[in-house]
Amino acid sequence: MLGYSIYAYVISTNAYGSSEASDAGNGGVIVLVPDAPISLADNTAVTSRSVISFSWTPGASDGGTQILDYTILFDGGVNQLG
Repeated sequence: MLGYSIYAYVISTNAYGSSEASDAGNGGVIVLVPDAPISLADNTAVTSRSVISFSWTPGASDGGTQILDYTILFDGGVNQLG
């Protein structure tokens, strides 16, 4: 389930057989969607009366696959997305 930790065991196998299972290890977390971008800022070197430019830093996790797109939502200056 999304956000749950995964516990796993590892068994090695060669031509003579398989080992006993390792001790359980964890640390993997099921993540399917990326983390939200952080540090959203106005790029004042570009922003003018007719153009606005933003910069941001991708979130810590890409959900296990590269980010394909970003969507910018804006509210017309009333601070309420709808």
